[in-house]
Amino acid sequence: MKKLYIVKYKRDFDRIINLNNSIKSKYLVIYSENNDKKYDCFGISVGKKLGNSVYRNKKKRQIRNIIDEYRKDYNNHKNYIIILRAGGKNC
Repeated sequence: MKKLYIVKYKRDFDRIINLNNSIKSKYLVIYSENNDKKYDCFGISVGKKLGNSVYRNKKKRQIRNIIDEYRKDYNNHKNYIIILRAGGKNC
């Protein structure tokens, strides 16, 4: 994933999460917000309770890989925050 497609600032994470436009499942919580760009931006978060840094970074790489594989199939002009839940630990 290019740096262009990443949401990286805490203020952006907080703004998107506080909008409460979310989809929740056993494994993930996905927050979204419309943007005025011609592409989607993603922020990924994995909490410390799920494991050590090696494990958390592995899960973030896996999520980024999934996003890159399916990027061409959709383009909604949105910002997304993906938060891995404890249920996703076994996946």
